[in-house]
Formats: sequence, structure tokens, C-alpha cells
Amino acid sequence: MIHDRYGAVNESETSGVANGNRVNEAVSLENDFPVVCVGGSAGGLDAYIRLLQNLPANLGVAIVIVNHITKMPTMLHEVLPTYTTMPVELITESLQMKPNRVFIIPANRDLHVTDGQFHLKPISKPHGWPDVITVFLRSLTEHWDGKLIAVIVSGYDGDGADALCGIKEVGGITIAQKLDTAIQPDMPETAIASGCIDFVLSPENIAQKLVRIARNEVL
Repeated sequence: MIHDRYGAVNESETSGVANGNRVNEAVSLENDFPVVCVGGSAGGLDAYIRLLQNLPANLGVAIVIVNHITKMPTMLHEVLPTYTTMPVELITESLQMKPNRVFIIPANRDLHVTDGQFHLKPISKPHGWPDVITVFLRSLTEHWDGKLIAVIVSGYDGDGADALCGIKEVGGITIAQKLDTAIQPDMPETAIASGCIDFVLSPENIAQKLVRIARNEVL
């Protein structure tokens, strides 16, 4: 029972809170699956393909590929279905995040998540190197209750590195692509230099690690 500020029992409020708690619990259970953010840019396609080719379709995780393209529309949602049996979707406003799917960020947009839904905003850094990976990772740390895995693969600059320590602070796991397997090692190198990377692996071994994480196996 809930007492009002004068000590009287407010049964309608008690009922409302109980109903609200049930709704919140249902939403929490619905969103209790791992989310894997794979961030990359130049040379990222090679890493995405090698990763997806080695992931089972029923792993129970959502894969969100955040490729920081600003000059032209992304084609990843058309290219990647060749390499995975998971559905590959271009993210649209309010799209529900679900496991066993691959989601692709559209070009020139920042990506956020609230209550298990994607939200798109105009890119906050339209000039110079974008920080869309950092923006999305920070949104996940604030608004996602399930497991978080951040994967940084081939690309220029260092997008994503500034959010990696935050991922670890909320109990998430961070992975960088092994430098000699990356077409453009700048991005994973910057991630490693942050001091907040748990594993440095090839795309194929990243896939193996994700399987173990999803199945709660000892790492």
C-alpha cells in the first residue's frame, strides 16, 4: 500500500502503481536480449561480411551496424542479406528493436534508442568526421537494460572510442577488430588506445565470441 503525504492510504494510487509496474516489467522482459553495436566505416563492409557469415541466425541478439556514411545513401541493407539468413532492415523512425535481426543505420542520421525503439535525428556533427557510433553507444548505455556489446571494426578516425568506457561501466563488453585483419585500422586502433577494450579479435573470432556471450558461456 502507498500512503499519501499525510499518511492516508491511497488505494487508487496503489492500483495504478501496481499496473504501471506490470507494464514496466513486461517492457523490461521484452527488451531483455543482447544488443551488438558494430561500428565501422572505410573497409567496414569486409568486416561486416566476415562477421555475419559466421553468426548463427537464431543467436537471440540484435545486430546494429552503425556505419558512418555521410556522402551518399547506404546500400548495406541490400548487400548484406547475401551473407546472412537473418532479416536485414534499414532503420526507420520508431522501428522496434528485435533479436535475430540485423539493423542498418541510414546515412546522415544520429541513432538513439528508447523503450526498445529506434529514433533518428539529424546528424549532430555534419562536418568533419561524424560521431554517430559514439552517439548510439551512449544512448544504449542510458536506455537499454539488456546485455550490451560494442564492436569496433575497420574505419577511419576514432568514432566510438569515447563511449567504450561507458559501455564497460554498465557491465557491457567491448571488442575491437585485430589491426592486421582490418582494411583501415585507424578506428579499432583508437578504440584499443582508449584502454577500454576487452578483446582484440579477427571478424571470424568476434563472431565466435558473440556466440559465447549470447549463450552465457565462460569467456
